[in-house]
Amino acid sequence: MIEHVVEQWHRYLKGELPGGLDELLDDDVVFYSPIVFTPQRGKAITTLYLQAASVTLPGDSASGGGAPPPAERSGDLPGAFHYTKKVLDGDTAVLEFETTIEGKYVNGVDIIRCNDVGRIVEFRVMIRPLQAVNMVHRQMAEALETMGLPAS
Repeated sequence: MIEHVVEQWHRYLKGELPGGLDELLDDDVVFYSPIVFTPQRGKAITTLYLQAASVTLPGDSASGGGAPPPAERSGDLPGAFHYTKKVLDGDTAVLEFETTIEGKYVNGVDIIRCNDVGRIVEFRVMIRPLQAVNMVHRQMAEALETMGLPAS
């Protein structure tokens, strides 16, 4: 099942999933952010955090807002968000990504767990190095503030 969920996630990132996150996320999904101490519970709040991340992490070469560029390495978009590795096991996927923000290298992983009906029930984001964490924290806080949410 996780293979199908990851395929749907990539379609969402490309803007090709008609139902968007509503189709992907379970109502009781839990989101673990690298910038917020407490887990965020529920589809509505998780959707907002993932939308804020898409604005924050598209990379220096991505144009405009919205979803990041295709979830594959893109030679014509250096610095753009892209996945470099994936590990799938049972109900869990670990997707490693890279991007640049303000000229700084950002490396991280999305850890996605799904249920038996193909909905995401847990989404964790981990980022490194420390300068990237600090930069993403600042930009996510700004994006969340524009959405009317506190960043912590």
